[in-house]
Amino acid sequence: MYVTLFIAALLSATLLPGSSEVLLVTLQTQGYAVGWLWLVATLGNTLGSCVNYGLGRYALHWQHQRWFPVSPKQLEKGQQWFGQYGKWSLLLAWLPVVGDPITLFAGIMRLHFGVFFMLTAIGKAARYAVILGLLLSLG
Repeated sequence: MYVTLFIAALLSATLLPGSSEVLLVTLQTQGYAVGWLWLVATLGNTLGSCVNYGLGRYALHWQHQRWFPVSPKQLEKGQQWFGQYGKWSLLLAWLPVVGDPITLFAGIMRLHFGVFFMLTAIGKAARYAVILGLLLSLG
């Protein structure tokens, strides 16, 4: 089941819709080791964000193609937003809806990968720690 959690966390961190929290909670209530759940979910979710980062690194190569999903105005707005809030916004990469674009724009803006990985991992690890901590305090 840890592999299933890893895959769910990875996919839910990409631009694909999904949520790993339900599976995380289910596994925790079934008695799986909290430390392993936290580690697997954090790693999967962080690596999923790395997919977005990679897509961002190469996205501008296709920006003038007809099928490119972001208009030039949206692209400029996103670059300005990331330029204003910068790398520290990656601590919020776990947020629904806005988190995935933050990681994508980190790639577009060519943020150093080590900085990207560390800040993203910290935010995602904190989120899963809070979820698991709340579960433990309620149970």
